[in-house]
Amino acid sequence: MQRTCCPSYTIRLKASDFVPSKEQLQVNKRMQRFLDGKLDVRKPVQSKEDPSTSNATGGCVNQVSNSVADKSLSHNNKEENKTEDFMHYLSNQIDNAVHECIEGGEFPSGIQLPKALVKKVSHAKKKLLAEGSEDLVYTSNIAYQIAATLKCSQSAATDVYQSKIIAEKLVNSLNHSASISGLSIRACNGHVNFYSPVKHGSLDGDVQIVTLLEESAKRNGSKSSSSKNVYPHRKKRKLEIRLKRSSFDPEEYALYRQYQIKVHNDTPDNVTENSYRTFLVDSPLLFVQPSITGLVPPSGFGSFHQQYIIDGQLVAVGVIDILPKCFSSKYFFWDPDFAFLSLGKYSALQEIAWIKENEVSCPSLQYYYLGYYVHSCSKMRYKAAYWPSELLCPFQCQWVPFDVARPLLDKKKYVVLSGLQDGESSQSGILENIMELQQDEIDQEDRNDVCIDNDEEMLEPKSEGSDDDSEPETRNLMSVGIEDGNLTNILIGLRGSRMRYKDIQQASDPSDMDNLEAQLQRYQRVVGVELSERMICSLD
Repeated sequence: MQRTCCPSYTIRLKASDFVPSKEQLQVNKRMQRFLDGKLDVRKPVQSKEDPSTSNATGGCVNQVSNSVADKSLSHNNKEENKTEDFMHYLSNQIDNAVHECIEGGEFPSGIQLPKALVKKVSHAKKKLLAEGSEDLVYTSNIAYQIAATLKCSQSAATDVYQSKIIAEKLVNSLNHSASISGLSIRACNGHVNFYSPVKHGSLDGDVQIVTLLEESAKRNGSKSSSSKNVYPHRKKRKLEIRLKRSSFDPEEYALYRQYQIKVHNDTPDNVTENSYRTFLVDSPLLFVQPSITGLVPPSGFGSFHQQYIIDGQLVAVGVIDILPKCFSSKYFFWDPDFAFLSLGKYSALQEIAWIKENEVSCPSLQYYYLGYYVHSCSKMRYKAAYWPSELLCPFQCQWVPFDVARPLLDKKKYVVLSGLQDGESSQSGILENIMELQQDEIDQEDRNDVCIDNDEEMLEPKSEGSDDDSEPETRNLMSVGIEDGNLTNILIGLRGSRMRYKDIQQASDPSDMDNLEAQLQRYQRVVGVELSERMICSLD
């Protein structure tokens, strides 16, 4: 730590004490604007045409074809947005049904249940399903998620809260809702399925369903049948955050490779599958299953990958460890095309929120770890922006508020942090902390001023035959080592441990050692250079 160019300190944050800064709040707002469709960042289109065949006529042809493609793309985007709005509307309706079941006493209250997510069923998936599923359009597995959440809670009963039973209760509530009249809703193997009233094969099936909903809203007394009233919370993009156990995923590896090459300028030869597995997949941690005792969160303990998915596209991955007392963020990589969203900062805010949410089920899980803090590296200082953070003193393993340690780190790249919180600045306080570090390495038996060589006897000063024999030992001691010798090998003892002065010098600021050196020089004049290196100068 004293010699390296980048001294590193462990940094942590108590999630419940976190106070977001103005910049961090803006990161959340920017993401929300992007999801709402209010923030559009277009990617630059790279031309791949052969320069030798490019001419004026070809340019006109390209412009015409691009115009046609843009119109077609615009039409497709409008249809996709309309479908996404519709699925979001159905998700809100399921959430309302869950809320009604809680109020009706069918689901226990006081437990935070997951939000519903409705997905469109692809044609390939329909072929794999049983006969009669041709008209199946949308589905949701919310019943499975609710069943898992209730099972982890202390009030859960396995025979009562099965996914099939939950799905049937939700479907019963949805069928009584006038706002979804015209749709066929059924529970099937724990799924909530939505069937189209339009015969299969219609290309505009989704649009016709939306039209039915708008007409239904008009019949129910709505002032307007516009999409603004049908979809009160319009979002043009959808963000999913999925937590999965650490394992190799080709899609994650492809994103990691892209990130390392474009952001960190790694060469493709260095970003191999084997290095990725060793770095971010393999883990010595054993997975601990979630329990209903309140000691393990619903995710369990172990190593995980947290995926950030926008409209089905993997845009970022957080590699994390979830431990009994902390959430450790090990690494984060993201799609360079989404750099404008500050995904690194956004993920940290989401991880802190995750700790707060899961602290209810696992009270011991309180702290957020961001690895090592390196004050001498400007790119690493962002970790302290999550206030109020603490730094760990490597000597005494004491946590010191970053606000207390920062003024000293601004002056010197490495300092001993122990004792700073109480405002101690004396050299004796620093020495005391350093001495405690040596207690496990040095025998605790010898605490008096004796020689450390077990095979040699204590050297007694001999009389030189002076006429004055009253104080021969004192006179001899005063006559040895009149000139100052080398102080580096003087043994210093404190609270049962001992250390060479040169080791103390390496861990301390030279400007703070003047008083101690003066004391050691007087000590060396008394006992002599040889004995000062074999006896212990006690500072207790």
